[in-house]
Amino acid sequence: MLSLILLSVAHFFIDLYSSAIGAFQPVLVEKLRLSLTQAGFLGGVLVFSSSVMQPVYGLLSDRFHTKLFSALAPAVAGIFIAALGLSPGYEWALAMVALGGAGIASFHPQATAWATAGMATNRGRWMAVFISAGTLGMALGPTFFSELLLRAGVAQSWWAAVPGVFVTALLLAFLPAGREEKHVGRKFDWRPLVAVWKPLTILYFLVFIRSILQITYAQFLPLYLHRERGFEFSTASYALSLYLAAGAIGGFVGGQLADRFGGRAVIMMSMLSCVPFLALFFLTTGPLSLLGLALGGLTLLFTIPVNVVMAQELAPSQAGTVSALMMGFAWGMAGIVFIPLAGWIADVFSMHVALFSLLIFPILGFFLTMKLPKNA
Repeated sequence: MLSLILLSVAHFFIDLYSSAIGAFQPVLVEKLRLSLTQAGFLGGVLVFSSSVMQPVYGLLSDRFHTKLFSALAPAVAGIFIAALGLSPGYEWALAMVALGGAGIASFHPQATAWATAGMATNRGRWMAVFISAGTLGMALGPTFFSELLLRAGVAQSWWAAVPGVFVTALLLAFLPAGREEKHVGRKFDWRPLVAVWKPLTILYFLVFIRSILQITYAQFLPLYLHRERGFEFSTASYALSLYLAAGAIGGFVGGQLADRFGGRAVIMMSMLSCVPFLALFFLTTGPLSLLGLALGGLTLLFTIPVNVVMAQELAPSQAGTVSALMMGFAWGMAGIVFIPLAGWIADVFSMHVALFSLLIFPILGFFLTMKLPKNA
């Protein structure tokens, strides 16, 4: 339980940093005179570094069970993401997000595997606690950074690194070492993954589909609301925090529902129900629109702990690797493709068209979920 508490706190701050780019983008677009395509590519680089690279860290953490993969991550992420406001040019901004993303990537595979290690019952519930802590951090990240930038100025953004450094000190001091040392140095074994390749592949693509909306909206909502719907910069960041906070609640609720009804049913419910709520956001204005955004985020993120636990149960001996596939690689590949693509479509048409058109993907995800075993 100590590991779960410490790693959940760290997950909160890691994902707080991972969502900072949404708050930085309007500032950087003006400061560095970026196009929307460049802004999208900046987000894509962060996604590649923080998510696509996660399987590499998953393989390493399954082989070398040192807690440094998790413990050093908050400081690395905090220092480089917080320094983003000091970037004198676009190339420097790219370097900062790439290095900060490396800290984010190193944390997730090992921490996800260790958070519920040894828990025989209610793993969906405890995994939901860990993941919801991260989603809550992601939800508060835009507000935290927008308030910091507004009150202290972009030149003082480095103060945001302080929590990450502090959490790293806590993890180094109190996080248990993890698994037994006798496992260190063992060779990675592909056989458990090959044996369950079909359901694992379906789960991967379901996470990919969910992540198309989740990560693209997280990157572009403040810019969309500010530029095309007339929101103040701070209000647009609050709207993103509302969307992500609802998602944090949704992740916790999804874990509870999965323990009771099964993962397959929860995924189907999520894919089908998020579409009308998000359509309500795009097609209306005022409080009704924001209600649709919140309910869309809530239902879309039902599946975050569900996918991870299902994958870990398929290949428990490679928990770090499958966690990276479900949380990092699928998320990252969706971001690498769709964040720059959405930016390009926004340059050609509008951000409204770019973001609204993504609602086709959960419908496809609903039909793909039917391919999972009925007892899943």
